[in-house]
Amino acid sequence: MERSRLGQVTLPGAVVLVVAVMVIPLPSPILDVLIVANLSTSILILLVSMNVRRALDFSSFPSLLLVVTLFRLGLNVATSRAVLSNGHAGEVIATFGSVVVGGSLVVGLVIFLILTLVQFVVISNGSGRVAEVTARFTLDAMPGKQMAIDADLSAGAIGEEEARSRRREVADEADFYGAMDGASKFVKGDAIAGLVITMVNLIGGFLIGVVQMGMPVTDAIAKYSLLTVGDGLVSQIPALLVSISAGLIVTRSAGGADLGSDVFAQFRKQRSAMRAAGVVVLLMGAIPGLPKVPFLLLGVLLVMIANRLPLDDELEREAMPAVTVEDAGPPSPQQLAVDSRVEPLELNIAFDLIGLVDGTSGGDLLDRVGALRRKIASELGFVMPSIRTRDSGELPSNTYAISVHGVEVGRGTAPLGRVLVIGDSLVGFPGEDTREPVFGLAARWVPAEYQVQAEIAGHTVVDRSTLIVTHLAEIVRRRAGRLLSRSDVKVLVDGVRTTDPQVVDDLNTAGVTIGEVQRVLAGLLDDGVPIRDLVRILEAIGDRARTSRTIESMVEAARGELGPAISSALAPAGRFAAVTLSASTEHRLMAGLRTFDGVSQLELAPDDADTMIRTLAELVSATAVHDSAPVLVCSAPLRPALSKLIKTTVPGVNVVSYSEIGDHLHIDVVANVDLNAAADRFGSQGIGSQPMNTYRQEKQDEYAAAD
Repeated sequence: MERSRLGQVTLPGAVVLVVAVMVIPLPSPILDVLIVANLSTSILILLVSMNVRRALDFSSFPSLLLVVTLFRLGLNVATSRAVLSNGHAGEVIATFGSVVVGGSLVVGLVIFLILTLVQFVVISNGSGRVAEVTARFTLDAMPGKQMAIDADLSAGAIGEEEARSRRREVADEADFYGAMDGASKFVKGDAIAGLVITMVNLIGGFLIGVVQMGMPVTDAIAKYSLLTVGDGLVSQIPALLVSISAGLIVTRSAGGADLGSDVFAQFRKQRSAMRAAGVVVLLMGAIPGLPKVPFLLLGVLLVMIANRLPLDDELEREAMPAVTVEDAGPPSPQQLAVDSRVEPLELNIAFDLIGLVDGTSGGDLLDRVGALRRKIASELGFVMPSIRTRDSGELPSNTYAISVHGVEVGRGTAPLGRVLVIGDSLVGFPGEDTREPVFGLAARWVPAEYQVQAEIAGHTVVDRSTLIVTHLAEIVRRRAGRLLSRSDVKVLVDGVRTTDPQVVDDLNTAGVTIGEVQRVLAGLLDDGVPIRDLVRILEAIGDRARTSRTIESMVEAARGELGPAISSALAPAGRFAAVTLSASTEHRLMAGLRTFDGVSQLELAPDDADTMIRTLAELVSATAVHDSAPVLVCSAPLRPALSKLIKTTVPGVNVVSYSEIGDHLHIDVVANVDLNAAADRFGSQGIGSQPMNTYRQEKQDEYAAAD
């Protein structure tokens, strides 16, 4: 709190002080203090600029540059007033002038002009141009960076909080470089103003000394040239330091350390270059006429430093973590058992993809997998098993494969140095046409240097790690039921026991085992139903177990308890796009419903089954214009068997019962299946939209009339 108040008071007070310095004449001791403060602030800004790891770590620099420049110009005005009115502006200016000028006015003016030109021509122009170009490229790349963040968020690679942080960082970066583009003009204008003020002081002091004070010409020139040059130096040296700071900030790339550490580390890796430089310096010392000693000393020094630097392989060993090497020998039976164990979830990668999982070389795949586990846990309600990553010499180059319980269920490629651009029209982008492995979208692997252009063109660009994580996430969602183990269920049930012990006690009283709970939860996950509301699911299982112990009946009981949540997830904006069955069709299907070992099945004539599948597929294709995929709605007894029938034949169609649709939803009947008529589509002339409770009553009346 105290620090915040100090910052709120100090900076506005400094700005007010600047205005006062411009207007109010100040005595020489106060001017000395202000000059030293100006010089100290400039040195501090330079050191901070050299020690930041990235430009955004000093994001206040553009505003600070304006304040410091204003302070320096105000102080220059105050010292110029003191020089012209009193002939004295403090000890600091007098000392600077006497040291630099010495006995020669020409020497002093030349040194001052050189410093001003260095600042104006070299540093100010260079940093201003760099700031301008960086701001332009930062703004151009901003949409692509935003899309990449959205892609990582959708894939589960990052969380919502991290996504907001990265979006904020992208916006801050664009604002910073835009501000630096404008702030660089302050530095250039400051150099021009300093040069003009110095010329005015020199000429004005000469005229005042000769005309007003009656001083001899030589004395006036000697006195006022010393003061003018001293005044110019105490102004231009801090300006030069701040200009260098601006150049360091805009040219600073994101690194892992400060500038000095980065430079040392990078020179440290160039042993051969340093040795060659030493040899060249020694050879230059052999040229007749050149002094031998400086070249000999520096050449020998460079060669000695190069010989003391570690070799490249030694540097690599330093970067590698320490590994304990054991005596080679035959593997133990326990180790063989571990190596041959079938993991629930495996990611096999080719040797050339190892860099994706190696954090030391910039690979972030494992970090993204960790974020995916958190996303799956919050989305489905169970913890995704750990992924065992293996390198495989059997996989082709640039290939990865995903296995569930030892069975490969997905494969894709991730070429080195390329990004996946998704879109139907990719003219102008070189690369290899392919299909996105998750959803089968048209795509092309293009060189990574075309990423920004593709993003600006509005295409979705996916890097290799994001592609693999997205593919993995989709496989986990589709096979969540198989990945849920009894150990996982035991952990979940124990968690419920701590908050709702009575629910678990009722399960035990009903004789429900962990294995049965696991099969029920797996059935829900196979239907795409999250198991986050575990308390209500266990309550439904315990209640149903008293009358029926079949897994199917307990799954349906849990679905009935979660009905409104299931239907709401399928109903964007509270509207439910439904495909229904005619009364005659539903009666025919009910007549063919059979139960074997607690599992319901449909016994249909081959022609009826084929007609059913063809009609549903045709209707799904015809209703694809809707915001969401249509949902097949049927009676509760028919739902499990009908779901099994179409799950493998018409994928992507969810089957819900009327009892699972909440009364708060509106049902939009987009089509009706009638086995007698093959297909009876309503379209715009169909039933339309109406509250679910009204439509349910109408269907019940229709079934009663059919009976």
